[in-house]
This record gives sequence, structure tokens and C-alpha cells, in this order.
Amino acid sequence: MRLQVLGCGDAFGSGGRFNTCFHVDPQDDASGSAFLIDCGASSLIAIRRFGVAPNRIGTVFLTHLHGDHFGGLPWLILDGQLVSGRTEPLTIVGPPGTAERLPAAMEVLFPGSSTAERRFRVEVVEMEAGQPVEAGSAKATAFTMRHPSGAPAHALRIESAGRVVSYTGDTEWVDAIIEAGRDADLLIAEGYTVERPVKFHLDWATLRRRIPEIGAKRLMLTHMSPEMIAHPPEGYIAAEDGLVLAL
Repeated sequence: MRLQVLGCGDAFGSGGRFNTCFHVDPQDDASGSAFLIDCGASSLIAIRRFGVAPNRIGTVFLTHLHGDHFGGLPWLILDGQLVSGRTEPLTIVGPPGTAERLPAAMEVLFPGSSTAERRFRVEVVEMEAGQPVEAGSAKATAFTMRHPSGAPAHALRIESAGRVVSYTGDTEWVDAIIEAGRDADLLIAEGYTVERPVKFHLDWATLRRRIPEIGAKRLMLTHMSPEMIAHPPEGYIAAEDGLVLAL
């Protein structure tokens, strides 16, 4: 399995980074089995920057419905319709509310786009915490986090090609992070600040104390504020746009 960081920035582009988007390719072929974890507003730009084939993305898994995590979907769909000539279905798996918020976002950004005729189907699957969903080459399980976004916020545990990738999304500490990340091949965790508490976000000092309980094989920190970017912790992976990991 190959994971590439297409974007690891916060909502404000700290460090000049793209909004959150991780590209996961379980196998090295053209089967369309690749998927995204989150698709922030700048994600189509990052897709172009790093040479990812958008039509090979079969599924997008969403943690929550803030623009820096799902705002790139309208452009990904429009690209398939108007530029890349997509014909295969695109599945969007997100929290309850996704089926309403996605067309609303499309109409705000590009009026008429949500009902335009396309040569491919967009299927929206709303995922409840604790109820696994299979889509494409992956099975995802959601865990309830604490991060208000007008809809439930989730951590995701995604199993594919014999590997497990977990991602906290944006959240302050909740004990469900332990179950979401337990023994994962890679845990992607928000590390917004070093020690300073920020409501509804995860600081490194809190996460560090709980790492032994999680037991993930590797930990990558993402969604970092300027202070965290300037002081990345040693011994763990600090996400950077374009970074590639083999799992």
C-alpha cells in the first residue's frame, strides 16, 4: 500500500500547505481502487501538483464537513465531468449530513453543478459511528470525535490490502481515539499545538501521553499550527505535502 500526503495543512494554510487530503493506493495498477481520506478545498490543485490520476480515485472518505476537509469535492466532481472525462462511479463516504451538504456546497461554488448531467454516477453513503462501510477496495469504521462542524465529526479506521490506516480527523482528545488507532499500521493524528490547549483540537502533549495505549505501529502528525510546524517532535513522522509512505 502506498500513501501520499496531498495536503496536511490547517484551515488557514499554515506553512503554505494544502488543505487535508491523503491519497491511498492499495495496489500498483489502474483498477480504480485508490481512495482519498478527506478532500479539502485545495485538493484538486494538489492532485495536479503531485501527478495523481483523478479518475483512479474510486472513493473519498470524509472525517467531517468543514471546508478544509471536504470543500474540494465540488471541484473533483466538476473535473471528472468537464476535464478528465470520468466514466466510472465516484463514491463519497461521509458522516450524516453529507448528502445534503455536498450539493449545497456545489450550488454555492458553481450554480447548477449539483444537477448537471454527467457520464458517471456520484454515490453518497452516510456512515454512522460503529457501523462499518465497505466501498471499493476498503472497509471503513467511524468513531465519534469532538469537533463541531454542523454534522458529526469522525475518526476513521480504514482497512485495505491487509493494512490499517487510522485518522483522528480534527478533534480534542476523546478516548475513542484509542480504539480507532489500536495497532494500526499508520495512525494519522492531528497535532495542532505543542502544549497549548485549543478547544476541539488535539495538542501534542496530550496525544503523547496516550500513545502507549493506542499501540499504532507508526504515527504521523498533521494539521499543524505554525508553532507545531516550527517544533516537530522527534521520533515521529511530521506530515509534509507530497510525502510518500509505503505501508
